[in-house]
Amino acid sequence: MLLDISTAFAQYWHTTTRLELVAVVTGFACVWLAARESIWNFPVAVVSCLLYIFVYYGAKLYSDCYLQGLFIALSLYGWYEWLYGGRDSTELGVTHATGREWLVSAFFVVNFTLGFGYYLHRHTDASLPYLDSFTTAGSIVAQYLLTRKRLENWLLWVLVDVIYVPVLWYKELYPTSLLYALYLGLAAYGYWQWRRDLRAPAAPAIS
Repeated sequence: MLLDISTAFAQYWHTTTRLELVAVVTGFACVWLAARESIWNFPVAVVSCLLYIFVYYGAKLYSDCYLQGLFIALSLYGWYEWLYGGRDSTELGVTHATGREWLVSAFFVVNFTLGFGYYLHRHTDASLPYLDSFTTAGSIVAQYLLTRKRLENWLLWVLVDVIYVPVLWYKELYPTSLLYALYLGLAAYGYWQWRRDLRAPAAPAIS
């Protein structure tokens, strides 16, 4: 079986579009930069999302295709928030998600999964419509929390990535599936890095 998987991957590698490969590289870069709290994660994310619109459309993962457009908007919003969203329009710091944010997020995920999943199931040829819709909803919430520098965004990314890895492999998007496996490690690293920064004592003000 291992030989069959290796052969299938080798065949796919020779036919993989350069578009997906560039999307994979830029996708990895933007998550790495986010874990490092670099503002450059947002412009890189815009480029990666633009490329993945075409990649996911070709794979008939329509929910994830539409998600990229929203990610672009959230990336532009996050770019501004990280720079000016703190107190007195200063740089935004790492904080915990609020109870209200968790409540609204749970309501959104449940309703989006059921509603959009039903639409995809009834009116399109989408693959795995409900699972696709759930990962889309979870990704939206995680990305929003990232734009607000909420520590818990990384925990949601871990959950979403665990689902994405086998789904993307099933859809024969092997490089992207491997990318999401790497995202798992980056999400764990991001959580550790941001939690450390959150616990670090604030530097004394210079009078």
